[in-house]
Amino acid sequence: MENNDKKYLIALSHFQKFGPKRLKILKKNFDNFEKAFYANLKELKTANIEENVAQEFISTRDNINFNLILEKINKENIRICTPEDDVYPKLLKEIYNPPELLYYKGELKENDELSLAVVGTRKFTNYGKQATEEITRKLVNNKMTIVSGLALGIDTLAHNTTLNLGGRTIAILGTGIDSQSIYPTTNKYLAEKIIQNKGAVISEFPLGTQPLRYNFPQRNRIISGLTLGTLVVEAGEKSGALITAQYALEQNREVFAIPGSIYSPTSIGSNNLIKQGARTVTRVEDILETLDLKSISSYIDNKKIIADTPEEKVIIANLKNEPIHIDELVRLTKLNTSIINSTLTMMEMKGIIKNLGGMQYVLSR
Repeated sequence: MENNDKKYLIALSHFQKFGPKRLKILKKNFDNFEKAFYANLKELKTANIEENVAQEFISTRDNINFNLILEKINKENIRICTPEDDVYPKLLKEIYNPPELLYYKGELKENDELSLAVVGTRKFTNYGKQATEEITRKLVNNKMTIVSGLALGIDTLAHNTTLNLGGRTIAILGTGIDSQSIYPTTNKYLAEKIIQNKGAVISEFPLGTQPLRYNFPQRNRIISGLTLGTLVVEAGEKSGALITAQYALEQNREVFAIPGSIYSPTSIGSNNLIKQGARTVTRVEDILETLDLKSISSYIDNKKIIADTPEEKVIIANLKNEPIHIDELVRLTKLNTSIINSTLTMMEMKGIIKNLGGMQYVLSR
């Protein structure tokens, strides 16, 4: 998407009633967002925007100050991405209703595909604290990105535990991402710490959006959509964490829950999830085995190796941390045997692979 059109998308997103569904409608029915922004009532109605919403937008769009918004975005080092951008999270593209626009601070990385949402109650018990810290620590040690919602309670524990270990964490907001809008205000320092440690703070809501109650369920679909699965540590009977778990189910992602005492009100929701089919977590291996983490880690590690030639690239893509015979490499890569032999020799000299003997090769790690 061209920068000029992205500017109009930003402007459209600052009209409160143009959420992800209506932005998608505008994208589908207009050649570009500039035309959508300046459309008349008839054109908006033809594009399936309700008449009352269209009229309200037309009457207020002159109040949207392009320059002021862009100035604030630049001043606060806020970045923008859309589904057309390479940096847009791949897992998020797969959900039913992905955001047409993300505001973010920090860094988005390809390896964020290896991520898990850790969510739960704001009023946790000592048991919940211990479980969150232990499971999060082991997930981070297994190279997982931890995603949560910056809320007080379990969310804050998950973010802080990750940061203390030097891991990567992402916070999804239900407010604007500008410094004056971050909620809860007591976690502004945590948000800054996440950014400084090369994590990311993300929101689909325009600058200045306040913590309106109905924003947070909408936000929760992004928490689950960014991740391979959602872990609910402790959750009351009507906890917002259960909404995240429901979204995860709808998005065909894994749902995990830590069982709690039948006498604890903070475990009613997580225990109910288990009864409904969520995977019970009593140790981190329950998560790692379900997600087949070993193969995912190998895939990510392989992508870190820089190939010098097209032949090296295709060989690296088919090598694993387990030995593979040269005949199998020939079959998988469809390269000529002589080319395979010479390329493997060069790769061994560079220290990229190891020859284990018997024509068996493995990545050098």
